[in-house]
Amino acid sequence: MNLTKRNKLLYLITLIVLIGGDQFTKHLISSSMQLGQSQEIIDNFFYFTYAHNAGAAWGIFQGHLNLFFIISVVATIGIIYYFMQTELYHKLTRFGLVLVFSGMIGNLIDRIIFGYVRDFIDFIIIGYDFPIFNIADIAITVGVALVIFEVGIEEYKAWKISKSEL
Repeated sequence: MNLTKRNKLLYLITLIVLIGGDQFTKHLISSSMQLGQSQEIIDNFFYFTYAHNAGAAWGIFQGHLNLFFIISVVATIGIIYYFMQTELYHKLTRFGLVLVFSGMIGNLIDRIIFGYVRDFIDFIIIGYDFPIFNIADIAITVGVALVIFEVGIEEYKAWKISKSEL
């Protein structure tokens, strides 16, 4: 698992920008809005709505803070292990893992300090009020998507090779 100085710097900058940006935007919203307050950005589509989430996605596992600490430790070990198993050319997977790690740390900071995660990005899509989320959640989602995408590409390549050998 050799990392170039350029890659190390890219990953470090990504971590700092995402964690810092996540915490900054959460602070900005929590210090300027009341809990439950909503500010319309695009009518009937996009709002900033300040919310607390003591659970995971869609509020599941509310009140099980210790579970999130355990999951974070296990996820950290898994992310580092998987990252170290990847090859240099697995750029999407490696960057995706850095995004997932950054998002996890951003939300973990909230859980440690406040006992809940501060959310504020609120979309209504075709009449459905999507669960409110934050920058860390975006990083996690995009990171997972990048990993899945690259794994899919690698599996497709392996399948094509196996078909050509028949």
